[in-house]
Amino acid sequence: MKKNALQREFKKLKSQINHIKEIAYNSKVGALIEQESALRKKLRLLKDMENEGFKDFSSVKEEYEELLEYVSKKLLDDYNRKNNTDFDFYEVVRGNYNSFINSGFMSVLTKMHIPKLISKEFQENFPKNPKDEYILARNIKRKVIVHLGETNTGKTYNAVERLKLAKNGVYLSPLRILALENYEKLNNQNIVCNLLTGEEEIIKEGATHTSCTIEKLDIKKEYDIAIIDEIQMIDDSQRGAAWTRALLGLRCKEIHLCGALNAKEVVERILSDCQDEFEFKEYKRSIPLVVEDKNFDHKEVEAGDAIVVFSKKKVLQIAEQYSSEGIKVSIIYGDLPPEVRRKQYDMFINKENKVLVTTDAIGMGVNLPIKRIIFLDIQKFDGEEVRNLTSQEVKQVAGRAGRKGIYEVGYVATVRGNQRFIKDKLSEKDRVIKEAVIGPSDTILNIKSLPLNEKLALWATREESLDYYRKMDINEYLIILESIKRFKLKEETQWELLKIPFDISKDELMNCFLGYIEELFILKNKVISRPQCFKGNLDELEIYYQRINMYYSFCKVFKLEFDFKWIYEERIKVSNEINEILVRL
Repeated sequence: MKKNALQREFKKLKSQINHIKEIAYNSKVGALIEQESALRKKLRLLKDMENEGFKDFSSVKEEYEELLEYVSKKLLDDYNRKNNTDFDFYEVVRGNYNSFINSGFMSVLTKMHIPKLISKEFQENFPKNPKDEYILARNIKRKVIVHLGETNTGKTYNAVERLKLAKNGVYLSPLRILALENYEKLNNQNIVCNLLTGEEEIIKEGATHTSCTIEKLDIKKEYDIAIIDEIQMIDDSQRGAAWTRALLGLRCKEIHLCGALNAKEVVERILSDCQDEFEFKEYKRSIPLVVEDKNFDHKEVEAGDAIVVFSKKKVLQIAEQYSSEGIKVSIIYGDLPPEVRRKQYDMFINKENKVLVTTDAIGMGVNLPIKRIIFLDIQKFDGEEVRNLTSQEVKQVAGRAGRKGIYEVGYVATVRGNQRFIKDKLSEKDRVIKEAVIGPSDTILNIKSLPLNEKLALWATREESLDYYRKMDINEYLIILESIKRFKLKEETQWELLKIPFDISKDELMNCFLGYIEELFILKNKVISRPQCFKGNLDELEIYYQRINMYYSFCKVFKLEFDFKWIYEERIKVSNEINEILVRL
């Protein structure tokens, strides 16, 4: 990073510290996990600046270190209370400061108890090069076509057209709603296709194709053609390992990667190392994108507009405001069940609703007939901090404007004189992705001399020998393992439990998760209880929907009897209730 860029980054870090302190001092323990990760990230940034001579550098760095210490002590207090231990923070980090900054407090705490002799066993089970974990894929001569470009350029369309010609194939999606869209598209064209996601499984007799969320990929199967969509997600600290696993492990002669241009460097390095044949195809927009010079006025909303903000609360506020003025709106945000999103999309597509009010969840998903994207905000809270939108985020959302055959020009508007910011971000080169994220594989179970949490902590702190890979953040795994420690479960069971997806920062979901473990492994019930919902407000219904998904995941992972018809009907019922609330806004 050049000095000017470092200077800007330092000023930003300096200006944020008081706001970050306020959040940390008023957060529950569950929320501190993400904050600890964010603070470590900022201290790593500051380390890159320590020789630049910036004014107030030492005091800013010290404030971040003190805040990280405060957050880590709170986490340690919680750990000690739950485990009846008395670890001292300074003893834990003494001599382990670099590991503490790189891998997190929980990793260092766990690593304190790991004998060094175990490292040999790790070397035997985990090859230095991640590609060598997938020997069967290495034995196949693979051709990879990499389709890279901005949103709305037809890159995925071309790959899907090729998939239709395969004797058998798989489409790997980042989102359930995209997996569902391609499942329906293939079946509607008489290509029999299964659907596999974390929430449902539809197996059709005689199916030749599968459309699934990327985490559900079966790497034991061979395919003629495969599509990995949104390949730039390979850099995501939480989910990126699923993209890396698919890219390294797919047993397939022809693979299509679709995604943003900034993934090119890391993809090329990985494919070269795998000795795959590959070619890049770059796509440009055929529909021009025009940034309006005039500030958007609330009263000048038009049919086909999509208004973008960055929180559920703001989405609902704006939707309610327009509804009170007699303007029908569709609503999209991250926590909405896919069935509700689908209904809201359809009402916008069919012009029942004039306007779409959405978060940046619209940036990845179904293509919609949007005439104009309107940014009411240019900052978002990303789980760690409030920051300006990146160039890729602006491009991904703004790129939704315009639709061939419907709107031959896409328009982008904003407020408060933010036009220059939007124009700059649209022309700015995106941050180049340099690393693919890797996660621990089932191989970790082969190491028998340590408990799972200690093995994971050791895995996380071992450095990668290749600089284009990095370890995923396993803090959530370690938190879950601490939470279930009292159940004294078999290691294989613990590992399966880590595969159940849910938001651990939501107490209602964590309590549901622990309750099911107790029913299944302590009470030894053959079935687990169905979730219930006693309130009908929006937040409760969204949590209830996620608890239904958890119920389904437990039943599938542990092969329990369950009534899929009830799950399907209850999801539809809850989705309809949520949709009715949104329609009535």
